[in-house]
Parts: sequence; C-alpha cells; structure tokens
Amino acid sequence: MPNRMRFTIWRLLATAATAALMAAFLSPATAHAAPRESRPVYSYENAIREAVWVDTGLDLDRDGKHDRVAVDIVRPREADRQGRKVPVIMDASPYYSCCGRGNESQKKTYDADGDVVQMPLFYDNYFVPRGYAFVGVDLAGTNRSDGCVDVGGRSDILSAKAVVDWLNGRAKAYTTRTGTTKAKATWTNGRTGMIGKSWDGTIANGVAATGVEGLKTIVPISAISSWYDYYFQQGAPLYDSGPDWLSDYVESPDARAKCGAVQQTLVDGAPRTGDWTPLWTERDYVKDTRKVKASVFLIHGMQDLNVRMKHVGQWWDALAKNGVERKIWLSQTGHVDPFDFRRAEWVDTLHRWFDHELLGYDNGIDREPMADIERHPDQWVTSKVWPPRGTDTTTLRPAKGTQAGVGTLGLSKGKGTETFTDDPQHSETDWAAHIDQATPDKAGFVTKPLTRDLRLSGSSEVTVTATPTTTTAHLSAVLVDLGPDTIRDYAAGGEGITTLTDRTCWGAGTTGDSACFKETAAKTADVDYTVVSRGWADLGNHASDLQGAPLTPGKAYTMTLDLAATDHVVPAGHRLALIVAGTDKDLIDPPSTKPTLTLDLSRTKARVPLVGGAHAFARATAGSGSATPQATPLDGVTPPRTTHRIPEGGR
Repeated sequence: MPNRMRFTIWRLLATAATAALMAAFLSPATAHAAPRESRPVYSYENAIREAVWVDTGLDLDRDGKHDRVAVDIVRPREADRQGRKVPVIMDASPYYSCCGRGNESQKKTYDADGDVVQMPLFYDNYFVPRGYAFVGVDLAGTNRSDGCVDVGGRSDILSAKAVVDWLNGRAKAYTTRTGTTKAKATWTNGRTGMIGKSWDGTIANGVAATGVEGLKTIVPISAISSWYDYYFQQGAPLYDSGPDWLSDYVESPDARAKCGAVQQTLVDGAPRTGDWTPLWTERDYVKDTRKVKASVFLIHGMQDLNVRMKHVGQWWDALAKNGVERKIWLSQTGHVDPFDFRRAEWVDTLHRWFDHELLGYDNGIDREPMADIERHPDQWVTSKVWPPRGTDTTTLRPAKGTQAGVGTLGLSKGKGTETFTDDPQHSETDWAAHIDQATPDKAGFVTKPLTRDLRLSGSSEVTVTATPTTTTAHLSAVLVDLGPDTIRDYAAGGEGITTLTDRTCWGAGTTGDSACFKETAAKTADVDYTVVSRGWADLGNHASDLQGAPLTPGKAYTMTLDLAATDHVVPAGHRLALIVAGTDKDLIDPPSTKPTLTLDLSRTKARVPLVGGAHAFARATAGSGSATPQATPLDGVTPPRTTHRIPEGGR
C-alpha cells in the first residue's frame, strides 16, 4: 500500500478518534469540530521527567553485556493521569554532553535523581504542553549510554532504532543503567517523529532507512545521507582525517577506554585512498530508501560546506523514486538550523507538520507547496513540487574564447583544448574572481549576458576528458552566477547569521530550562559573483567510483563529476560560468603531485537541470552581446575557512 494511502487511512481514523476525545472536554459549541492545531493545554513545569536505558541487543564495548542507551523523557503529566497515550518527538544525538546543541551549545543537565532538568533546544518546551512527549537519546558510547560510537554504523543506527522499538513494545528498557527493573512505554501510542541537525538528522535518515515500524516522520536538518560522501567525493578526500577522529571527539571517557577495537575498525575500514569499502556500504542510507516508510521534511543550506548539498540531491531523488511523502526547505545559509534563520515560520511549520503526521490533524500542510526556497536573504519563494515541473537536464558545451582559459559556454559543441595546472593554494573564490582573465590554474567558460532569468533546480554533472602530466590528479567543477547581488555571507563565522543579544520565547519554561533563545539576523555580503554548485573527484577513479588507480601521464581519461543539488536563479543581465580546475583549496585535499591537465573541449560538457530546459537557455542567451571583461578581480565571499569540521548540532 503506498505511503500516502496509508497516511490517509490513519488520518481519517485519527480525526474521528480525536473528535470523539475532544468532545469529552470541549464546550457544546465546539465539540463537533475536528481540531486543526494542538494547543498548549498541559503544564510544562509539572511534566513527568524520567530516564530509562534501552537494551540495544549489541555489545560493542565487549564487556559481556548488552549495551544500553540512555533515554531522557519529558511528557505531559495530565495526559498520563487521564490515560491518554501521546506521540513522541525524538532527537538521538552524540552531542548532549560533549559539545552542546543549537546556536547556544546547550547541554543536558540533571537533578539529584538523575532526571533531566534542561533538555537542549525548544522542542520539549514547545511540544510537551501541546500533548507530545519529547525523548532525547544519548547515542551509544556518549554521555550516559553504554557501547561505542561507530559513526553512522550499526551501533549508531540500531541504538536509536531500539528506542523506537521500545516505544512500540518490541524492545526492553530498564529504570537504571545496570539494574533489572524493566520500564515499559505504556504512555505512548508509539507514533514517533525523529528530528535533528547534522549528525542527529543523519541518525534520523539511517533509522528511517531500516523501515522500523512506528517511525512516522523524520525531519533531517543539514543531514548526511551517505557517510562516504561526507569524507570523500568520487575518490577525492574532503578532509584530512577519517571517522575514527570523529568517534574519539564525541565518545564519553568510559567508552573511549573500552572502544579501541571499534576505533581500529574505523581506521582499517576507511583508508585515505578514497576507495569504497564495506564500512561505507554499511553507512550508505541511500541504497535502502525502498525501506523508508516515514514521511520526510528535509531542511538544508545550499551553501553548507560541512554537510554538502550532494547529500540532499541523492537522498531526495531516491525518496522520490520510492514514493515517499516529502517536503523541503532550502536556505542560502551554510550549516545553520532553521530556528536561527527563519524562526517564527519554522516553529509554525514544524508544529503543523507534527500535528499532521503524528496526530493526524487535517491542517492542510500536505496540500501546500512542497518546497520553500530562499532567493535572497529573508526572501522566500515556494514551488508546488521540487524540482518544479518543466525542469529538464540541458547539455551545455564549453568552447574556446579569444584568450587562453577564457572560453564560452553554450549549446554548440566546442573544439580544441584548454590547459590548466593544479595550484593547491587557490580555491573556487580565486577562480571565480578572475573568470575574465587568463590564469594558469583554471579553465573558465562563460555565457553571454542573459536577457531572461534562468533557473537551475536539482543536481548537475560535468563530464570532462582530461590528459594529465602526472600519475595523480584531482578535479573540481564549479558553476558560478556572475553578477552583483546581496547574499548571506555563508563563509563568515556564523555561516549566514549573526547572533543578537535579545531573546524570544518559544514554549513554556522552568527555572532550569528556559524556552527563550537569542535572536539572530541575516549576515549579508555584497558580491560580484555567487558560487551556485560544486563537485570534486579524483581522476584516478575515472573507471569506477568504488576504486582508484594510478594514471598514465599523457593518456586521456573521461570522467563525470557529480555536482551538488541547488535551486538558483541567474538573473537577466548576469552570466553563467563553468569552471574546471584542480584542487579547491580547503574543500578537497590536494593530490601527491601538481599535474597539468589538458581538456578536450569536444568531449567535455555540463548537464544542468534548467526550468524550461534547452529552450529556456536558448531564449535567455539569444540576442545578448558579449560582456566586457573585468580588468580587476570580482568580489565574492571570503575563501572557505580552514577548519576541522564535524557534523555537529551547534549553530
């Protein structure tokens, strides 16, 4: 039975049941109206706060006992007294004690009995008074949980899945970490929605990909869909470390002392060659989208250089093929939570989403546009579906221009060659700033100034035929909108936001857990160009995404680079550029050599998803004159920062 049909049946039953329930305590004038919104009728201050430890069935720390994960619960006391079963909003995270969550890096705090006092973020403050339970799960190996962190593997995913199973009566839990007194979730109807940013959202993706019963929706924010693509792209290393470093970063001291074997497994299974191994297969959730039964509300920053937009494109497309109910928000930010770039709209939309998916309220959110997209800072548009109907992949061809390395981009196949030499000291910002000038480190190809707006929506790919001079070579392909604009400054420390001092409140609070959070504002930059999409690869992986091999100098190789998904409008008067180069400084690591590469333009092309397809491109470039080359470099955001990024919940 399709997901949407299953949900429709649930919604009809839930609406009828809820109407009957509401009739018991509503006035006669309103007793017959089905609710459209949950209301804050329960006390947050008097909510039940408790902890249980769920048996995962695993023993990764090899102490001879099943690992138990700590589950902190906040739920409405009045509903419990009345025997009303409530749905669950769940955030499974490795960050509750090591690093903190949200823009203010909040951590869990506890009272003398070990019950949670402060639960980070606003979810419990806002939703518990509205008749939900909130559950904060310490992933295995973190905070108060047993086990080991295996960075997206069986332990990470199954420790969270076990909690969903317990909420639905299929797993065991105990009132203490080592005791034998069992705890049962008799207070919930089992309907669970998982939410979280970055690693937390990644866990939601992974648990949904198990097909676990009872998980009705997930809200992954800036989340990973395949861990290989967090560390590599088509063989090119994105970071100078592997998952073992990340595991050590978040593990509790107790786990760190016991989990040397798991750490070594992460080292052995993730070689820095960029080859695909069984470790990556286990951590690839995209391959299991056929199992996904939960609906998905996905949020991501189109300029996220931590968890990059490739994760969105491949996950979204796979979900679409399997008929999963979906919704998406795409912002101009980097790695930022929607609570910090669109707060009021986010809280309202999330409220209606959970009411619809977990309570079955017919509030119309399923009939609203599928996509919200930030066009300019704090200016949003919608699309009924995403990518919009009429989007067609269009083949754009690079061709030689009047000077070396400064070519044209159009629908006609080019001839000849262009040459560039890898310079690991330069990045996409350097290439774009000098797009109209011949520089030795890139080959650039630019359209005429557009006479009409041109919208890109979805994932692109660039196929190159390149001849290297050395045995190793890395490639970058970048799409750039050339023209003045004001954008969110995603390269600054706040990745597109500035944190203010004033606070606003979202839900009820207590002395130990305030519902008030610092406000934010868009941090903007005036630029002459905007990077739209990026992709990277190791040319040694030309024959296979799974394994690389040394190159033969002087031999031509053909390879297709996957570019990140996006939704961007290149305005009339601007130009669209394709750049092909080597190392993108601070976004991929350089190869062991500094190759010169020669591109065969007749065998190089970009396949770009354009609304209106080739016809729209032809209309937008027809009749326009040539742009005047810029004598001085164009201004953009600052170069990507050199940081040891982690997929964390902060910001």
